[in-house]
Amino acid sequence: MQAIILAAGLGKRLGNLTQNNTKCMVKIHGKTLIERSLDNLSAAGVSKVVLVIGYEGQKVVDLLGNTYAGMELVYVENPIYNKTNNIYSLYLAKDYLTAGDTILLESDLIYDAEILNKLIAEDSPNLAVVAKYESWMDGTVVTLDENNKILNFIPKTHFDYQQLNNYYKTVNIYKLSKGFSSSHYVPFLEAYCKALGHNEYYEQVLRVITLLENSDLKAFKIHTEKWYEIDDIQDYNNAETVFAPVDLKLKMIQARYGGYWRFPYLKDFCYLVNPYFPGIKMENEIKAYFHALMSEYPSGLNVQNMLAARMFDCPQDQIVVGNGAAELINALSLVLKGKVGIVNPSFNEYAERFETLGVETFVPVNENFSYSIDDLKAFSASVDQLLLINPDNPSGHFIPVNKVLDLARFLADTNKKLILDESFIDFSSEGPDNSLINSEILSDYPNLIIIKSISKSYGVPGFRLGVLASSDLELIKEVKRKISIWNVNSFGEFFMQIFEKYKKDYFKACDTIAKERDRFYTQLNQVDFLRVIPSQANYFLCEIVNGRTSSELTEKLLIDHDLFIKDLKGKKGFENKEYIRIAVRDEKDNDFIVDVLKSFVW
Repeated sequence: MQAIILAAGLGKRLGNLTQNNTKCMVKIHGKTLIERSLDNLSAAGVSKVVLVIGYEGQKVVDLLGNTYAGMELVYVENPIYNKTNNIYSLYLAKDYLTAGDTILLESDLIYDAEILNKLIAEDSPNLAVVAKYESWMDGTVVTLDENNKILNFIPKTHFDYQQLNNYYKTVNIYKLSKGFSSSHYVPFLEAYCKALGHNEYYEQVLRVITLLENSDLKAFKIHTEKWYEIDDIQDYNNAETVFAPVDLKLKMIQARYGGYWRFPYLKDFCYLVNPYFPGIKMENEIKAYFHALMSEYPSGLNVQNMLAARMFDCPQDQIVVGNGAAELINALSLVLKGKVGIVNPSFNEYAERFETLGVETFVPVNENFSYSIDDLKAFSASVDQLLLINPDNPSGHFIPVNKVLDLARFLADTNKKLILDESFIDFSSEGPDNSLINSEILSDYPNLIIIKSISKSYGVPGFRLGVLASSDLELIKEVKRKISIWNVNSFGEFFMQIFEKYKKDYFKACDTIAKERDRFYTQLNQVDFLRVIPSQANYFLCEIVNGRTSSELTEKLLIDHDLFIKDLKGKKGFENKEYIRIAVRDEKDNDFIVDVLKSFVW
């Protein structure tokens, strides 16, 4: 088996990375793409590799020489690489195609070695490696019949997003037999170049061949195997994460703070959302107005606040909408005066934003990080305002509504404020009925400031919505002055506009996740090295009790199983302790992580 690698292109979209280098010499974690590919080919038993070079081609020759890992290297030069596309590069190597069975691939790929091993082992002689189309992909796709025969190659210009579920992306790795190349591919390649010139792509020839009844070209589907085509800086950044070495992968995933839809294989048990809402009907309504929402300006802050007031049943002058709760926390930090009391461990955003006000912390002295209203009352003596996250994050500790109101009254008697974060309240046993955002309560407790992230329980973190509510109208006015008039996008605005129609669905979704949480709690308790702390939120705080570290477990789950959990190592309140946080997802995903955890031999 031989291989042909097309490596003549300029790679302009990679900017400085290819300023004086060909694309195949771009390094991912210290090793060039071409060396990685040659290592994989050698491991798969390939004996000879033909490299078609062009831009900065001599640097490739200087790097690799005439042999590599026991393979013979042959170079074919494309002297007009800057005027042609890859069809001409392959045309220049056509005599090698007809000389033997060939693995044809492009040089801007990084991929798991097992892809080649499985491809070569497959009985079918002529195969195109394909993967189910995902959001991060770009370029030529194919459609298949029930026997994996390729029906059509579809270039970018003919891509139809209505057919997305039928598309498979070409990985740009092919196995072509000597017979197929001699009887089909090379003759059509020559004819295509003669008729249409050299500024085309070699897949166009395959597209023509698939129209023949006896094309004999099938798809070889990959599933969990990893690969990336590196065309631009974003691809490079994503590929660095996907193919990060063991000691860096966790840090690189953590440093992204989201955007994990780019990595569809990753199961995210770290970030906290509602997997049961919105439903399909609500999603379809949003999709129906996508063009208008994308192409027109959102309303200003006053309209957004009106929509939030309707959504939460409170007066418009008592509520303000933010670009996520984070924006409101920051604005509030610029308005408040005096020291803030925070229970640790806690959501870091508060401590970081309130630092300029002065922060005093209280750490419960028990293994569940639980505390009572009396604890908070005593703690409040030394601060000017108290922060309560209820249910707390990351402990899931919950204080009943009547006791929270008792605390608010107690603080009011000493002219102190209660900052209440209700981001997870809708997951509690009484669901959304536990929320204190309503006109009567806000009016009765002017010292109460409620912050609520809509991302978490409403399942729309991409819309970036949060609210702050209080009957302290001067405070609300000051917060409004600290944020932009157009701080919420049209999608977030539309979500608030139509939410009332889906309110029952939302209540049902909250009830569903609460029931799933209780079931998941029982399942997690079967993992012998975890002590699972009861929770009223959509996550569990777990202590590792077998002497291993939280970082070891977090890394093992990510590297071995593509499971991403929250490592609480280094978080305030967890000094010299080994704790993790696991989000509640749907039943299938929850069972999966439990099975993985139970299978560990530690």
